[in-house]
Amino acid sequence: MTRIRYFLAKIKRSGQATVSKAKNLLMPDSGLQKIAFIAEKNNWSIRWDGHYITENINKIHPNISRILTNPAHLKNSVVHFGSQYMWPNWRPLASDRNRYAVTYFHGKPEDGSEAADNLKQIMLLMPKTDYVITASRIMEKRLLEWGVPENKLIRIPIGVDTNFFTPSCSEDSKKLLKLKFGIPIDRICIGSFQKDGIGWGDGIQPKLIKGPDILIKTIKHMSDQAPIFVLLTGPARGYVKNELDRMKIPYIHLFLKNYLEIVEYYRAVDLYLMTSREEGGPKSIMECMATGTAIVATRCGMAEDIIEHGKNGILVDFDSPLKISDQAIELLGNSNKLNSCINQARLDIQAYDWSIIAKLHLNKVYLPMLEQLN
Repeated sequence: MTRIRYFLAKIKRSGQATVSKAKNLLMPDSGLQKIAFIAEKNNWSIRWDGHYITENINKIHPNISRILTNPAHLKNSVVHFGSQYMWPNWRPLASDRNRYAVTYFHGKPEDGSEAADNLKQIMLLMPKTDYVITASRIMEKRLLEWGVPENKLIRIPIGVDTNFFTPSCSEDSKKLLKLKFGIPIDRICIGSFQKDGIGWGDGIQPKLIKGPDILIKTIKHMSDQAPIFVLLTGPARGYVKNELDRMKIPYIHLFLKNYLEIVEYYRAVDLYLMTSREEGGPKSIMECMATGTAIVATRCGMAEDIIEHGKNGILVDFDSPLKISDQAIELLGNSNKLNSCINQARLDIQAYDWSIIAKLHLNKVYLPMLEQLN
C-alpha cells in the first residue's frame, strides 16, 4: 500500500535525523518530567491519547513525560494540550516560561458558536503557540486556510495499541462473546461505541456532528433487508436508544468499567458503523482495523487517510443513509471481500501503532520545543 509505505519511510527518516538531538536534550540528569500532556478530567478519549504518548516516550527516555489535568504550576516545560478547548481556558494561568502545543482534532465555524468561538481564540493565541497538531489531512487543509502558519502545523495521526487490539481467535470465540453479551447468534450484530449525545448525562439530545441520526436511518434501512441487532457502548446514548426502541430494533447498551474492555466488544460485532459528519479520528476506525472488525465509515476525520475503499474497509458519504446501508449489506453478503478487507486492514494498521505515533510527537513536536527551552 503506497500511502502506508510512504508514511513508514517518513517516520524512519524522522527518527534517524533526531537521534543526536535527543541525546543532547534528554540527558538523564536534565530531562525529568519536562514534557506534560494536559488531559481533561473525564476518563475518555483524550486521556488515553496522553497515556499512550507519554508511556511510549518514557520507554525511550524514562520519566521525561507525564499526564496532568492542571498545568498552572508548570514552568520551563513543554506543555501539550490534548484538546483544542483546553488551551484558551488555561492560557491566563499558564507561565510564559513554558513552550506550548495544542491538538486541534476537528471543528469548523459552521458547526456552531462553540466551535466558531474556539477557533477564534486558537487563532488569537497563535503567537503563544509553538505547534498546532492535527490528525487528518482534512483538518490540516482547513487549518492552513484559516491562517495557521505552515511552520507551526504538524499532522500526526491518532494511534492504536496493535499488541492489545487484536483479532478474535476463531468464529467459535466470537460466538462465545456474543453469548456473553446477550447478542443473538442468528442476527447480524452492528457495533457503535462512540459518545453521540450532548453532555455527560443520558444524551437525549443528539450531537449531530457525530451522526446519530444517520446511524439510526442506516440501521433502519439495514433492518429492512436482514435481521439486525445493535451493540452499543459509550456514554450519552439516549437519543440512539430511544430511536431503536421506537423502531423496535433489538439492542443492548453495555457500560465499560475500563476502556480497555472494549476490545472484546469489537470482537463480538459483525460490522461497525461510523456515521459521523465531523471527526478527529475517530479511534474506532483504528480499533476496528486492529481487531479484525469490518468497518463502514463516512468521509470525515482520518477515514480517507487510512481507509482504501473496498480494500481494507468501506468509505461512504454521510448524506445518504440508504447508500451506507447498501454498502454494508453488500460487504456482509460477500465473504471473500469481507475477509480480504479485514486481513488487509490488520496489515495496514501496523503503521499507526502508538509506539510509532509517540515517536512522531517526540521528534516533530517535543524535541524542537525542548530545544527552545535550553
